[in-house]
Amino acid sequence: MTRTMRLANGLLKIGEMAREAGVLVSTIRYYTDVGLLRVVASTQGGYRLYDRRDTLERIHTIKTINGRKWTLSEIRVELEKRNQ
Repeated sequence: MTRTMRLANGLLKIGEMAREAGVLVSTIRYYTDVGLLRVVASTQGGYRLYDRRDTLERIHTIKTINGRKWTLSEIRVELEKRNQ
């Protein structure tokens, strides 16, 4: 999949996603590893691809909730509720 095709489909590589969201790549990786963010596909080279809109919404929600000092489990449950 070419970069143009990825962008047209709203898919961003991890670095692109981090820049758009204003967070570090390591933050995206961590949130993915603990189940707060979802990888929707991978490139042939193994790069993780994220849905731009869904991931930005989730990161915004995580930042908002994080200010309330919730645990990662509580944040995960809240994100699942919002996706139903």
